[in-house]
Amino acid sequence: MVTRDYATVLPDAAMEDDCRQLIRLAVREDLDRSLDWTTVRLLPPETRGRCDVVSRQPGICAGLVTAAWVVDEMDADLELTPHIADGNRLVVGQPILTLRGNGRDLLTCERLILNLMCRLCGVATLTSRYVEQIAGTGARLYDTRKTTPGWRRLEKYAVNRGGGHNHRTGLYDGFLIKDNHLALGNLSPSDAVDQARQWAGGVAELARVPEIVEVEVDSLQQLANVLPSGPDIVLVDNFSLDDLRLAVEMRNSVAPAVELEASGNVKIDTIRQIALTGVERISCGALTHQAGWLDLGMDWSSNS
Repeated sequence: MVTRDYATVLPDAAMEDDCRQLIRLAVREDLDRSLDWTTVRLLPPETRGRCDVVSRQPGICAGLVTAAWVVDEMDADLELTPHIADGNRLVVGQPILTLRGNGRDLLTCERLILNLMCRLCGVATLTSRYVEQIAGTGARLYDTRKTTPGWRRLEKYAVNRGGGHNHRTGLYDGFLIKDNHLALGNLSPSDAVDQARQWAGGVAELARVPEIVEVEVDSLQQLANVLPSGPDIVLVDNFSLDDLRLAVEMRNSVAPAVELEASGNVKIDTIRQIALTGVERISCGALTHQAGWLDLGMDWSSNS
C-alpha cells in the first residue's frame, strides 16, 4: 500500500510567523504598553544573571525552538544554550535550556518562555503515551483540527515531536469530505469523491488544489458505496470494533490501495484495540484538546 500523507508541520517560516504573533499578544498581556515595574524598581539595569529551564516531570521536549523567537521579539539581551532537542525525553532536573544575560530581561521573558514550552511539552508527552499504546500494530496516530485557536502549527509540531503524525493543517491542504458536506450537497460519498477528483492536484480559483482526497463514512453501507471511487483515505467514524474489522476486510477485497482512518471514542485505553483491527490510521482530537501542561521551571544561578 502506498501512503499518501499530509504535510508534516516543521519549525519553518509559517510556524515562526504564527508563534511571533502569539508572542506579541502575550507581551501585550504582560506589559500592555508599560513596564515590568517590580523588576525595573528592584534590579539595576546592569544586573546580569543565568538560569536553566528544567523539567519537574518526565516527558517529551517540544517548543524549545520558540525560546529564541521570544528573545528576539522582546529585544532581550540574552544568550540561549539548548542542551537537548525537541523530541528528546526529559529527565527530571536536567537542564533543557540555559539563558544568560541581562537580569531584567531574564525576569521579563521568564513566564512567556515557560508558558509556550509547558504547553507544547504537554502535547508531545501525551502524544507519546498514545503512540506507545499502538507500538507494533502498524497503525499510525494522527492529530486533528481540534486545536487552540492561533496555536495550530505549534500544537501540531508538538504532536510530531511526540511521535505522532500530522493530519491536514487547515481546510486548504486536503479534501476531507464529511457528513455535513454530503447532507448539504445532497451527495453520496462516491459522488463527492468523484467531484473532488476532478479538481485534485490541479489549479482552480487561481490556487493550487491539494491532491489528497479523504471522505468520511459512518456505516458499512457508505463504505461499500465509496470504495470503488478510490479515495486516498476513508475516515470510518465511530465504528464499533467489529465493524472496523469488517471494514478492513471489505477494503482489502474491493480497494486495497485505500487507507482506512478510524476516529471517534479514541482514548488511551481504547486505542490499541482500535489499532489491532487493521486500520492504518487513527485520528485523535484528545492529543491537543485534552493535553495538560508539563511542569517546567527555571532554576536560577548566581553564576552569570
